[in-house]
Order: sequence, then C-alpha cells, then structure tokens
Amino acid sequence: MLWGAVSAVGLAFLIALEIAARRYGERGPITDQAREVVFAPKSGTVLYVSMALTLVVLTWRQRFIAVGAAIGIDVVFWLVRWAVGGKMMYGNGALWVTLACAVIAVTRRTGRDRVLLLKGVGLALLLVAGRKAGYTWLLITSKTRPTVLDQYVATADHALGDPSWVAGRIVAATGSVGAHVLDWVYIQLAVGAVVVALYQLRNVAVERRFPGHHLVRTFLVIGLLGPGIYMIFPVVGPIFAYGADGGHWAMADLWPDTPPPVGTPQPMPFDGITPRNCMPSLHTAWATAIFIHSLKGPWALRFLGAFWLIATLGATLGFGYHYGADIIAGVVFTLTIETALRALDRGWDRPGIQLVVHGTAVFAALLVSYRYLPVEMAEHPWVFGPLLVLATASVVYGYVRTTRLWDRQAVSAHLPEPRREPQPEPVESRAAAAERAGWS
Repeated sequence: MLWGAVSAVGLAFLIALEIAARRYGERGPITDQAREVVFAPKSGTVLYVSMALTLVVLTWRQRFIAVGAAIGIDVVFWLVRWAVGGKMMYGNGALWVTLACAVIAVTRRTGRDRVLLLKGVGLALLLVAGRKAGYTWLLITSKTRPTVLDQYVATADHALGDPSWVAGRIVAATGSVGAHVLDWVYIQLAVGAVVVALYQLRNVAVERRFPGHHLVRTFLVIGLLGPGIYMIFPVVGPIFAYGADGGHWAMADLWPDTPPPVGTPQPMPFDGITPRNCMPSLHTAWATAIFIHSLKGPWALRFLGAFWLIATLGATLGFGYHYGADIIAGVVFTLTIETALRALDRGWDRPGIQLVVHGTAVFAALLVSYRYLPVEMAEHPWVFGPLLVLATASVVYGYVRTTRLWDRQAVSAHLPEPRREPQPEPVESRAAAAERAGWS
C-alpha cells in the first residue's frame, strides 16, 4: 500500500510538471523520458547507473545477461545513428533492459519475487524521472521568477569571507587539470551516489528484501523538496549575477577577482533562461548524503565519499555556481532530511523529533537572515560569520549524537540474551535426610 501510494503521488507530480512544461512550449519529464526509448538520451551514464539499481534484485547470471543485452542494444542503436548521421549517444539499451524487467515482473513473476523486482525497477525509473523532473523544475524557476535575490546572498556572504571568490581564484590557479576533475565530479554526481547505493543494496538478492533506509531515498527526497526552495528564494549564482556568463544581465564582471562592494541589496531582474537553482545548493546536499552513507562502508568507500564531497564543494564554489551561504544551507537541509527519513524508518522518538525541528528552524533562520539581515551580516562579519558556522555545526553535532544513540540502541536490541546454564539441584546428605525423617 505504501509503495502504491508513493507511486500514485509521484505519477501525479510528473503529470503536473508535464502540463507546466507544455505551457512554456517545452517537453515535460514524461515525454522527455519516453523519447529516450528510441532517440539519443541526454545522459547514458545516468541510465546505466539507474539500471544497476534494478540489477541488485537479480542473480549474478541474470545480471550478466541483462548487462550484455543492454550493451548489445546500444551497439545496434549506435550503428543506426552512425549510418543516418544522428546524434551519437549510448544508454537506450539500459532503459530497454529496465523496462523489460518491469514486463517480466508483471508477466513472469508472482508474489514476493514480483514485488521485489518491481521495487528494483521503480528505484531505477525514479532516479531517471527525478533527473527529468529536475530539468523541468529549473525551467519553471527561470520562467516564473523574473527577479533574483543574488545581491542579498552576495552581501551576506561577506560574513563568510566571500568563499566563492576565493575558491574561484584557487581553481583558476590549478589550471585545466584541476578544472576538468572538478567538472567531471560535479556532472557525474549520480555515479558516486550509485556506487554507495550498490554497496548498501548488495545483499538484496540474497535476503529478498530492501533495507529500511538507503541513499536512494535521501537522494530522491532532496530532489523533490529542493526545487520548492528555489521558488521561494530564487538565486542564479555569482558567475551569472557577477560574472561574464550573466552577459548584460549581470551587475558587473567581478567574479572571481573582485568581491562585490557592500551596499543596499535589491531584487534584480534576470533573463528567462538561467535556472534559479542556488538556494540551497543541492549538489552540496547530495554530496553530503553520499558522504554520510559512505561512512559505514569499507575504507575505499569512505574515501570515495570524502573525495566526492570535497570535490563537489570545490566545484560548486570554484566554478561560481554557488555562494558560501548556499553551501551551509545545503548541509543543514540534508542532515534534516536524513534525520527525518531515519526516524521514519526506525520509529519516531524524542531525539529524532527534536533534531528535525532544530534543523528546520536553523534552515529557516538562515534563509530569513540572508533575506532581511545581509547588510548587518556584511558589516559585522566577525559576529555573524561564527554564528552561521556555529548554527550549522549545531545541526551536525546533533545529527552525530542522535545517530550514534540510535546505533547503540540497534546493537543492544539485536544482542542475544545471555544463556542461563541449568543449575544442579542440591543433593541432601544421608545424615540430614535421616535426621529430618526421625524428627519430622
């Protein structure tokens, strides 16, 4: 019933986005995804990593067959596109295999096996649909929010030392190699997420069930809620508002050499193309989720999670896509969602409720302060800078303390009761028995 309700809500959401996109003369997420069954996908990597989520419910033999079929189908599509001079891209085979698994689940599987395979297909399609829905959300933000609040965030960012301007100069100093590495990590965020998710779901085929909580859930909820904040707090980023990429819409060409001067911020008009996708930084939010979920894996996975988080922070700031204020908001955003999902899985208790309320309050306070106190923050950086860091650190500390408490409770709940060895009954001596018989 829960999966059915989630599917119904998700379908209604996608239909609403499809209608909204059509109003602006663009394809919506449903049409865009349906086209990729035949036409060249936007990202073949995403389709393959999504297919990997379906493969976790299959046996190794079935996985090899599925991967081979996907590659074979892609080779056929590649040859046809090469012959007709079409756009060269892979990924159709992965989508075909994922959809074939759904057909097999309905027609050839029954009972628990059918449900398990449908869940695997559902996770894969949700990841792909979430990406398509994100594109539509970005379109909606650019069309419905003609003004942006970058001046407010840039002014508030003085309290943090203008980290985007600092990181931009550092990335420029590293040359093309550093920029290419950061760019690849930034674009292929889903790859790091699926690597961690596959580790978490590695035992699904054997146990015949999914774990109660895993990274994909957090990823999807972040992608669902984040664009709503974009609509409330539209921001385009320093490279657009203060850099060359903004064209004549930019305040000035200042990024990354000269931080903007402190003044009275005002909403500024911007074009109807650039997404208002800065507040909070969802790339930071997703990278933080990857890092959190990698901590319970082997050292190689922990290294991957830490590298992905550091590289993503470097890319978001160093390429001018985000301000420092966006970054700390993204961290608080993720920890609050992660706490809520873990509490939903294990059962709500007082520490979980308190942390979700605290995280929500801190996130709201950050947005309010960026909007209504930016000048004060810029004029008193040694007061507001530490306050922003401490507010974020309080959520991080609360998350660490609460999750450690939950982990200890989980371990104690699974510890077996100590066995009591049977004690021999006391043996009465003959003298005591005779004395008791004679005197009773």
